[in-house]
Amino acid sequence: MTKNKSIYILGIESSCDDTSAAVICNGKILSNVVANQEIHAKYGGVVPELASRAHQQNIVPVIQQAIQQANIDKKDLNAIAFTRGPGLMGSLLVGTSFAKSLSLALNIPLIAVNHMQGHVLAHFIEEENQQKPPFPFLCLTISGGHTQIVKITNYFTMEVIGETLDDAVGEAYDKSAKILGLPYPGGPLVDKYANLGNPKAFKFTKPKVDGLNFSFSGLKTAILYFIQKKVKENPNFIEENLNDICASIQFTIVEILFDKLKKAVKQTGINHIAIAGGVSANSEIRKVLKSYEEKLGWTTYIPKFEYTTDNAGMIAIVGYLKYLENDFSNDATTATARLKVSEN
Repeated sequence: MTKNKSIYILGIESSCDDTSAAVICNGKILSNVVANQEIHAKYGGVVPELASRAHQQNIVPVIQQAIQQANIDKKDLNAIAFTRGPGLMGSLLVGTSFAKSLSLALNIPLIAVNHMQGHVLAHFIEEENQQKPPFPFLCLTISGGHTQIVKITNYFTMEVIGETLDDAVGEAYDKSAKILGLPYPGGPLVDKYANLGNPKAFKFTKPKVDGLNFSFSGLKTAILYFIQKKVKENPNFIEENLNDICASIQFTIVEILFDKLKKAVKQTGINHIAIAGGVSANSEIRKVLKSYEEKLGWTTYIPKFEYTTDNAGMIAIVGYLKYLENDFSNDATTATARLKVSEN
């Protein structure tokens, strides 16, 4: 496949509660439109049935907007890339069905994308002043549904060498926020208040887990019992100590992540380290990772904020890389709620 001609790929992402469409041309993002669903905030988490209904309402205007912003005609598109999984089944079906219909109507190839590979390969979007990681590299993939250390040998050879045995790190952030009475999604708020607090104010025990795996359920329980005990002693405890509580929670979570990452570097001998996924937007994680360049001699790769949370730009780059390999899907391809990062 020649790289000289302009190759336009439309990416469609609908794995959870964000409807997104993006147009990429030879690795450069021309548009990346995301429609958020506000409705879930009052339920304190994503309601799958409501999410799929909202996707149905949003998908046509979002795709239309992405094509308009890219300043192209839909007839210019060379292929349609869509998220096949993992994710919420109802949400995935909306994107999958629409992508199939559009590829059929335009008579252009269909490309199924693994959502987790999208997070990792977002590092290969052509951006000014953004260095791309060389192979092999390690990627700490952290989100509301995943916590993994992935060894990436090439674009489509990925191996999970460590993962959470229970809850994902994003869930640990959101549940901690809920315990503190903060609105959903609470992770970014914990990060915000943590920046104003003392990380050593309160001590939380780190779970002992073998190898490169993680566990966050015990930490969540410890935080819950700690808050319940303190609020019993002083009903205003949260209010009076919010910044310090958030800073102490964040300090513990970040330590858990980096203890394992340091271990992974030692085991593999790979010191090119990337982060990906929604929680990679966290300011403390970014700061600590950057500091390890000097402290430990790592070369680090931090994605732009717009490519951390679920977005179609990351689906479009995977679509483009697969297009170059002639790696197409057919209309028998189905959405799947569970999909390992190593599966194409």
